[in-house]
Amino acid sequence: MVSSSASKSPALHGRVVVITRPAGTSAALAGRVRVYGGVPLLLPGLSLRGATDGTGLRAAMRAALGDDVLVFTSPAAVRFAAALAPLRTKAVVLAVGQGTAQALRRHGVSAQAPSRQDSEGLLDLPAAQALRGRRVALVGAPGGRGVLRGQLAARGARLRELQVYRRVPPRLDSRHVDAVLALPRSARVLLSSAEALQNLVDLLPMPALARLRAAVAVASSARLAQAARTAGFARIVQAESALAADLLRAAALR
Repeated sequence: MVSSSASKSPALHGRVVVITRPAGTSAALAGRVRVYGGVPLLLPGLSLRGATDGTGLRAAMRAALGDDVLVFTSPAAVRFAAALAPLRTKAVVLAVGQGTAQALRRHGVSAQAPSRQDSEGLLDLPAAQALRGRRVALVGAPGGRGVLRGQLAARGARLRELQVYRRVPPRLDSRHVDAVLALPRSARVLLSSAEALQNLVDLLPMPALARLRAAVAVASSARLAQAARTAGFARIVQAESALAADLLRAAALR
């Protein structure tokens, strides 16, 4: 079952909402779940670590800010990049999704983002078309975004990659497992990263994983909906995007 979110006013009525965002990044979303009457359960699917070559990366980030086009692949990419250097630039700035564009706005940067929240959507933007000979910096983490990397290079961009952070599996302990084992079938599991979902599949003991799969997956895109189906979820709701408001509107659906 896959449906799309349409409700304008989320009301969670005591529903448990499982937040799978990286460790240490879920406080604001958990607060919104409580405001809407839900019960947040933090189950991180990832941990984020800053890149280790601080001095060299700071110099590379400052140089990239002078390029023609900057592409940020996630809100985390914005956060770790901003820790290296103030994000002052005259470049055209592109963001993979609206959440990344919001993160950039918090640093005073106006970015173009596609309505389709993925690499293919970004590649459809007019600013991503005529790139031959232009200096393009791709800011993110190792792994993933292969389509984006390959297409930017194929379009003739003089591409540099800045891996400003890295994703690692989370540390789950008995408290996480016990909380998942107690999940009701009415719980919603918010999913916006296929890598985070795969980590949970790999790390949770089978009884806990079965309980998680029995809940309703709230997927941030069609790609995540397919990943949830592959991971064993039978009930899936597709949100409009990975933005917190869209995920919670979808989580509020009956």
